[in-house]
Amino acid sequence: MGSFRFRRVAALALVLWALLATYALGSHKEPTVEELKARIATVSVADRPVLCIYISERQLDAAGRFYVAGDDQKAQTALGDVVTYSESAGEYAIQSHKHEKQSEIAIRKMVRKLDDLRHTVTHDEQEQIQHAMDSLQRVRDDLLAAMFPKAGK
Repeated sequence: MGSFRFRRVAALALVLWALLATYALGSHKEPTVEELKARIATVSVADRPVLCIYISERQLDAAGRFYVAGDDQKAQTALGDVVTYSESAGEYAIQSHKHEKQSEIAIRKMVRKLDDLRHTVTHDEQEQIQHAMDSLQRVRDDLLAAMFPKAGK
């Protein structure tokens, strides 16, 4: 239990450190998604899941705003980022054996948010969101399989 808390605090500290570093460098604003994407290559593989999840969550929020505003093209782009960076987070977590549980939990929450969003959009948009949900569910399944391998295989 203590190890989980430490990892959770460490992950949060990493995100906060990135935000504070940006503030300290004089930008006084939250980094853009593009800036966060560029940072992925500069952090260790073990720290990439946290950053990828953060990008996915921000893009999920943006997709919801774009759907509400009727900007389907931007919503689809943001939704694509949600899938891409969630998949990357899962791959990095499995590869490094770090942040697997936190990544799975975050992705599960994103699937729930997508399901809520799915009920507020048109039929065509529902299909796009369902596809994203299916992709995120596959990532969750991979993470769970990595965390709990079946014995005797």
